[in-house]
Amino acid sequence: MSEEDLPQPVDSAAAPGTAAPEPSGVDLARVALRAAKEQARARGAAAQQKKQARRGGGLRSGARADGRDPMALGAAINRLITERGWETPAAVGGVMGRWPQIVGEDLAKHCVPVRFDDEPDARVLTVQCDSTAWATQLRLLAPTLVARLNEDLGHGTVRLIKVLGPGAPRRGYGPLRAPGSTGPGDTYG
Repeated sequence: MSEEDLPQPVDSAAAPGTAAPEPSGVDLARVALRAAKEQARARGAAAQQKKQARRGGGLRSGARADGRDPMALGAAINRLITERGWETPAAVGGVMGRWPQIVGEDLAKHCVPVRFDDEPDARVLTVQCDSTAWATQLRLLAPTLVARLNEDLGHGTVRLIKVLGPGAPRRGYGPLRAPGSTGPGDTYG
């Protein structure tokens, strides 16, 4: 075999004015293989996208934590409270639930928190007492109680405690009444 019989490498830089030789044999096989691989890759990518679309768009979590991972209920609630800006109402609600531990068992038996006005200029905790004696006692303890609540909730959360006495009973009228009367005042003039 002589050197003329061996396949010669194709020179891509042919002399100007001469035509580039046509690829043959091994070169044609390489070009065909490259084209087949690109078509297979395109078909595979299309099939993968189709499969992910059937599964819900491919929204799956990987090995690392991200926003789509499941979380504990307490963590989810804390995140919701923070996102919505409900820190103060949630804290005050916790105070109403822990009222006996904050004010003591004796006072908690007779005085119950009713409402909290969360407006920035008000921040008033309204407390209902079952007797006037306990209402007076709570009015005397109010500054100390406000300090204790602000220590627990954060400075300035509660500015004032409004104390309500016991509700007056409904006035019951006696069995003897004149028809059409409006009360005891109409009999005296």
